[in-house]
Amino acid sequence: MSAQTDYVKWFRNSAPYINAHRGKTFVLMFGGEAVAHPNFANIVHDIALLNSLGVRLILIHGARPQIEQRVKDAGIESRYHNDLRVTDDIELRCVTDAAGTLRAHIEALLSMGVANSPMHGAAIRVCSGNYVTARPIGVVDGVDLRHTGMVRKVDAAALQQQLNNQHIVILSPIGYSPTGEVFNLTAEDVAVHTAAALKADKLILFTCDAGLLDSDGQLIHQCEYRDVDSELAKQPLLKHDSIVQAVVEAGDIGINRCHMVSFQQDGALLRELFTRDGAGTLITQEHYEQFMTADIDDVGGLLAIIEPLEAKGVLLKRSRELLENEINHFKILVRDGMVVACAALYPYPEQRSGEIACVATHPDYRGADRAERLLALLEKEARHQGLDSVFVLTTQTAHWFQEQGYVECKIDDLPPAKKQLYNFQRNSKAFIKVLN
Repeated sequence: MSAQTDYVKWFRNSAPYINAHRGKTFVLMFGGEAVAHPNFANIVHDIALLNSLGVRLILIHGARPQIEQRVKDAGIESRYHNDLRVTDDIELRCVTDAAGTLRAHIEALLSMGVANSPMHGAAIRVCSGNYVTARPIGVVDGVDLRHTGMVRKVDAAALQQQLNNQHIVILSPIGYSPTGEVFNLTAEDVAVHTAAALKADKLILFTCDAGLLDSDGQLIHQCEYRDVDSELAKQPLLKHDSIVQAVVEAGDIGINRCHMVSFQQDGALLRELFTRDGAGTLITQEHYEQFMTADIDDVGGLLAIIEPLEAKGVLLKRSRELLENEINHFKILVRDGMVVACAALYPYPEQRSGEIACVATHPDYRGADRAERLLALLEKEARHQGLDSVFVLTTQTAHWFQEQGYVECKIDDLPPAKKQLYNFQRNSKAFIKVLN
């Protein structure tokens, strides 16, 4: 497949995400390390693309390395307590200088419109201001942190007005008090509280790694906030990672979806937002619906879901006895003890392929991506079993499977054992998906 064909396929497959993200509010946070990285110009181009696609954007930047450099140039020795800078009067000037310079740099990049560049014709309007009210952290363990503060309030109404005017808002890690004081804040604190105040659809945190890594150094593509707590228990060093701590706080205050993406990988943001597999880590709130492997006690619940669909000809009829014999192939989604969705995986190890069958959702619980999440779970299980592809046979849900990345194939492409059992009277269409 040529590069041009790959591009067309990717662009078409991104359409559902483009539609889903339009009009949504995203809060993006990147530290001073990201701004100084050579890839930051590409990140700005991607931010401009999001803006052109109708995404409402709040950008929050950090400035730690830039502040540190200014403090060093001033001949001052930095002091920290609990990983927080003790900001005296001289250091506060370094903070405001660094933050102001970085904000102007980011605004300049977003204002570019050079022909033959990704920013040509973007015409982005950028604004910033005193939207964050802060208070001093005060004395901790006997140490006065001076001008180091924490977020007290975010002016959500004013930010919404700017977003409604199609502006990109840039917030610096600086807060102001009603008495006219200025405080040095962490960008993570500003980002989490801004996302919460705006009820943002996504909080996106840029990090030096690809995302959240497990104890073996492997990328965790998707997890729940409670899983982050589990990784903290396994990896004590993560407790010193400010981005991970921001994720924990985001979960505690109820932010639904948080992403960790690399600021070093070109295009990581776009791949995370516009492809099914993503490029970083998506962290979500805990679902009170749980995925489980079905057992014999779940047969009654399965029949309640699939029998009406069998009567309509959507699913192939299965007897209770057959279900009992094949129950170990089924995954179910359970809500308060009730089976609300199901699907099965039948492996064909010799062909390194597997059949996904009986994908069904209770009529009262359709929506909320339940079938999609169940299908993704079975695809993950197929990969775990060493399968290279999965296929489905369907009579009435072809379009849905195509939306999930399945491509129509010939019956002759199926494993020989499956071809022998093919029901020509039903005349089902076959679709296959290659697992990455």
